[in-house]
Amino acid sequence: MDWKTFFLSPEGRIERRDFWIGFAIIVVASFVLGVIPILGQLLGFLLLWPQICIHSKRLHDMGKTAWLQLIPFGATVIAMVLAAVSGGMAMMGAASMNEQGDDSAAIGSAMAGMGAALGFMGLAFLVGLAFLLWVGLTKGEPGPNRFGPPPVSQVNFV
Repeated sequence: MDWKTFFLSPEGRIERRDFWIGFAIIVVASFVLGVIPILGQLLGFLLLWPQICIHSKRLHDMGKTAWLQLIPFGATVIAMVLAAVSGGMAMMGAASMNEQGDDSAAIGSAMAGMGAALGFMGLAFLVGLAFLLWVGLTKGEPGPNRFGPPPVSQVNFV
């Protein structure tokens, strides 16, 4: 498998070693692009597709559907909504307490809301980390499966 197929096609299967190499390349590229203002972030957004492709191939090697990638995505979306709601409610409560002249209660309310928001985001991070480790560390099926024959060779990145 050449690097274009590896990073740009979600079809097929890859071994754990190739997954981690591809994942590392995407993380480094994302970091490098993140340093470049504005244009780097826009180009970094394009790295989502290669990330989806290598995760799909790894899930296929395990005999699983690539749609399972929606689990950490869904957890992140739900956490963001819950964080916005809890943080927003705490800020509104803090603002109303501040109007009444109770500064310490306002600060406490704001801090509690932000703590809950950070807790939700932390939980989403743990779901994503657990998913990454599950995909990256679980052995693939030894024989052919509905996604093709088992991977036999390493990816040629040259």
